Amino acid sequence: MVPHPPLLVPGLSPGPDPELATLREACVSAAGRLGPVWTAIGADAQDQVIGPDAAGSFRGYGVDEQVALSAGGTPRVLPLPALIAGWLREQAGAESVETRLVARGTTAAECARLGSELTGDLLILGDGSNRHGPRSPGSEDERAPAFDDAVAKALAKADTQALLDIDPGLADELGAGGRVPWQVLAGTGGNWHGELLYSAAPFGVMYHVAVWEFE
Repeated sequence: MVPHPPLLVPGLSPGPDPELATLREACVSAAGRLGPVWTAIGADAQDQVIGPDAAGSFRGYGVDEQVALSAGGTPRVLPLPALIAGWLREQAGAESVETRLVARGTTAAECARLGSELTGDLLILGDGSNRHGPRSPGSEDERAPAFDDAVAKALAKADTQALLDIDPGLADELGAGGRVPWQVLAGTGGNWHGELLYSAAPFGVMYHVAVWEFE
């Protein structure tokens, strides 16, 4: 489980920042725990599957840095979760990643159903609330800390029910884009062991990094 801000990519970050370096290292470390072939799960306006034969660029975010979902991918316009999945694949030295984007309005029950159909190594991409602190992108909301504290605990404990119990309406109000991918993960079932590698809001957006492995 990783966030997907563009600033993870060194060329797109505002400059040297110890907190950002720590976040980036946690994300690369988490991705490095996966095998050579991944399925990435993110959220977008509508359902979409992007095959591993695709490549893209962060040009739309200010820097023409190329990434590919596998070696020799065909260039196309890719949404941010797919770009970050491609960048992490390269950092971790994995072979390929297929990206499945799930519509942001998908219900918890449907997310769980989708998760029950997934197998293999999963990269779950999603940010927490963007309303932490007075300078946050979504403006400060006093409910954000409690919301993300609960998410962090659920990720640390591999508590699938707690993730499925996230209120979609509250998540939307708090700008938490990770709700859908987290609930897809929760639908995968199994006896998981969770490890929380990072949980902080250095730029007003909460970023959680965790690894789940079968016990």
